[in-house]
Amino acid sequence: MARIAGVDLPKKKRVEYALTYIYGIGLKSSREILEAVGISFDKRVHELSEDEVSSIAKKIQQSYLVEGDLRKKVQMDIKSLMDLGNYRGIRHRKGLPVRGQTTKNNARTRKGKKKTVGSK
Repeated sequence: MARIAGVDLPKKKRVEYALTYIYGIGLKSSREILEAVGISFDKRVHELSEDEVSSIAKKIQQSYLVEGDLRKKVQMDIKSLMDLGNYRGIRHRKGLPVRGQTTKNNARTRKGKKKTVGSK
């Protein structure tokens, strides 16, 4: 079983799709990694040798921010927005939609369960 960046890759999938199971690597970047290392896209994960797995892991470690480090960076970016007190930071702090969505009727995912106010 191939384990790269702390993630077990599914054995029967093609390598280009299996690499997308790693947080921070999409299809485009997985293809770039495989091209740089010189591995065919059609190869399955269980067909990879230990040398190929280690070369993929080395390329990912050198070039990409993945898994825990990337999650930490995203959280720090959000925290810095909140500390700055700009519009996006305030929206994050209040738990409201950040990207300009309207909140009159919807936005239940961000706002949470409905709280009735002022009913008689």
